[in-house]
Amino acid sequence: MTNPINVHVKTRYLAKESRPEQRRYVYAYEIEIENQSDETAQLISRYWRIIDSNDQTQEVQGIGVVGQQPTLEPGASYKYTSGVVIETETGMMQGSYTLRGADGDEFEAEIPAFALVKPSALH
Repeated sequence: MTNPINVHVKTRYLAKESRPEQRRYVYAYEIEIENQSDETAQLISRYWRIIDSNDQTQEVQGIGVVGQQPTLEPGASYKYTSGVVIETETGMMQGSYTLRGADGDEFEAEIPAFALVKPSALH
């Protein structure tokens, strides 16, 4: 199976949950995963690389997303929202999902890099 999985990301800064004086900046991110193939695929696991503006890196990996291992039929999409905490007002995330096709083969779907930016950090 080729890689016909598209990943779209929207982020937002959560000011009410953040504590800048404690170097705690909280972001929510909404992910939409689209299966644009003609085969069913199940999301098995995730890998994230999170980098703040001090080049501090966190790596996160685990089974599924938000406690789920969704199966995406051809043409279907799956949305979820999660969050991340970093120590600087800006950062970035990127990663990948491991999916299993109907034939049992596993493949990677890249999650393109996206920015975590507190609105007041934009100049």
